[in-house]
Amino acid sequence: MRSVGVIGGSGFTEWPELDWIDECSVATPYGEPSSPLRIGRCKGCRIVFLARHGHGHALAPHAINYRANLWALKQAQVDWLIACATVGAISPAISPGSLCVPDQLIDYTWGRLSSYGEAGRVVHVDFTQPFDARLRQAIGLAAGSSTAIVEGGTYACTQGPRLETAAEIRRLAADGCAVVGMTAMPEAVLARELGVPYALLCLAVNAAAGLGESVESIDHGSLAARMQNGIAEVKALLLRHFAQASARAD
Repeated sequence: MRSVGVIGGSGFTEWPELDWIDECSVATPYGEPSSPLRIGRCKGCRIVFLARHGHGHALAPHAINYRANLWALKQAQVDWLIACATVGAISPAISPGSLCVPDQLIDYTWGRLSSYGEAGRVVHVDFTQPFDARLRQAIGLAAGSSTAIVEGGTYACTQGPRLETAAEIRRLAADGCAVVGMTAMPEAVLARELGVPYALLCLAVNAAAGLGESVESIDHGSLAARMQNGIAEVKALLLRHFAQASARAD
C-alpha cells in the first residue's frame, strides 16, 4: 500500500471527511512537530497528515519547527509528500481562487534552521530542481479536466509573518516569481536531504500586494470565502491523486 504524506497549510489544519484510524505524537531529535500525525486510509492509500501551523493555526511561518515536521513524516515512512499552501498571485496567469504546482523557488527567508547538517557534518544536496518532477506530473494528471491548475512557475518564499509591500512584490515579479508564500523553505530542502519526493500544491487566495483587488487593502471576507472553496478543491484533487496512485500500484 502506498503511503502518502500530506502537509496541510493555512485553512487546511483538519480533514474531518477522511476516515482516520490513528493519531500519534512523534518524538524527534529536533523537538516537537507542529502537530501529531494523523493516520488514515483512503482510496487504497495510507495517508499521513500533518498540520504545518498546528491545530488552530497557532504557529507563524517563521516559528514552525520544519526539521521536526519533516523528520516525523520520514519516520512515518511516507513514500512521497504533497505540501499544501496558500499563496498570493503575482503572475497574471494565476488568478485568485486557482491552483498551481510550482516547479522552481527562490528563498528570501533568513535565520531559519534549513539543514540536518550539524557541525562536522556538512550536507550538500542537489537542489537544481527543488520539486519532484514525477510527483508534480501526477498532481497535474489528478487535476485533469475537473480542476483548473497552472503547472510550473516560481514560488517566492518570504520570511513573514507580515505580508509583503507593493515594492517587494514588484521586486519579486522582476525576479520572475509567479506566486509568493512563506513556508516552502526550508521544507522543500529538508525533504530533499531526507530523500523524500516533495511537491507543492498552492491555492492562490489573493492577488499579491499592489496587484488587482489588493491595491489598497486585502478584503478578508472574500479571502476567507475563497480559501474555503479553494481548500475543498484541494481536497478533491488529493482524493483523485490517491485513487490514481493506488491504481498504479495494482
